Amino acid sequence: MNRNNPEILFKNHLKIYVLPKDKIIFECELENQNIQYYCDIENQPMFENGIRYFILQIDRIKLDKIFRENGIIAHTETIPTSDYRDGKKAMKLYLKVGGIVIGIMIIIMIVESLLK
Repeated sequence: MNRNNPEILFKNHLKIYVLPKDKIIFECELENQNIQYYCDIENQPMFENGIRYFILQIDRIKLDKIFRENGIIAHTETIPTSDYRDGKKAMKLYLKVGGIVIGIMIIIMIVESLLK
């Protein structure tokens, strides 16, 4: 049963923004929990703030549970949030690459000094 229901827009609802990387898990969990939602992905020009979902206010507790259990980062229009875990991954990659480059430079300097 498809729960993507535009009638939610005319009821007491909340707007939630979910990062594109969490879209599949989030929608799957909404379906599993029988939560009606409306996603107007066709009307969103940019996704840097996330994909907008409209969800009934009465499903808020179920929604919080989905976020906690699946580690989904979501936000509202008034309180934007980003996933800092992605930044940590990038920083670790930069540090590894920097360490490798420094290690190669040290090896080259040692080999040059031995050849002289």
